[in-house]
Amino acid sequence: MTYTQFYNQWHSLGCFSVNQVRAIKPTFNRSNLYQWQQAGYIVSLRQGWYAFADYVQQPDYARYFAGKICAPSYISLHTALSFYGIIPEAVVEITSVTTQKTCHYKNAFGQFSYQTIRPRLFWGFVPKTMRDGKQYMMAKPEKAIIDLLYLYPQYASVEDMRELRLDEDWMREELDKEQLIEYVERIGSPAITKRVKTLIQAYEL
Repeated sequence: MTYTQFYNQWHSLGCFSVNQVRAIKPTFNRSNLYQWQQAGYIVSLRQGWYAFADYVQQPDYARYFAGKICAPSYISLHTALSFYGIIPEAVVEITSVTTQKTCHYKNAFGQFSYQTIRPRLFWGFVPKTMRDGKQYMMAKPEKAIIDLLYLYPQYASVEDMRELRLDEDWMREELDKEQLIEYVERIGSPAITKRVKTLIQAYEL
């Protein structure tokens, strides 16, 4: 198989795994991937996963690939908070949560961090559609906040919550407090309930 043939068949997916390719073409020579990577046609995302190099400069593809190279997962935590304008800092690393083990990857698209949550907490995310119709999963803002408080229990006092530097105008005008409380009740964790109450007190919601 020539690279042009491979490109025409797989490029629309954006990225692919070796297992996907071999499921369709069992005789595929994996050494082709090494040669194409050396030639700059494709880039490695993680072991066994590759993307076409011409996607590097296209917006949103790093987020799209985040959900592919570690599944199931959805973007949350600092990346989601930055996406919604809840924190002032620009976030370089794409942070996600997953039911798989905690892991980190670095490739041509950036840095990817995945933190483990229990399967019973794997909800509260929605699809975000890219220009070409592809989708990736992003936590709702209220779930991103809860994920943060769940994974970073050191945020416990009013002072700690203020140190998160959540945008006060957003918190008071756009946060869906009813949704936040509904999520807390669904989780049913006294520790999370206490942290969210402290958050509400800190930002005078």
